Amino acid sequence: MKPKCKLIGEDGNIFNLMGIAYKTLKEADLKENADEMIKRVTSSKSYLEALATISEYVEIY
Repeated sequence: MKPKCKLIGEDGNIFNLMGIAYKTLKEADLKENADEMIKRVTSSKSYLEALATISEYVEIY
């Protein structure tokens, strides 16, 4: 089960959203997932691809 992560209403800068999701994953003892997500998001070709990747790791609300 993915941890819940409040991203709606936050600053939409992808690095900000990635940081919030990273912190959420680490707090859920999912550091390996967090590190993998960072690598995938930073190699994304677009903002939408990066958001989709984040949503694979956390439940966005």
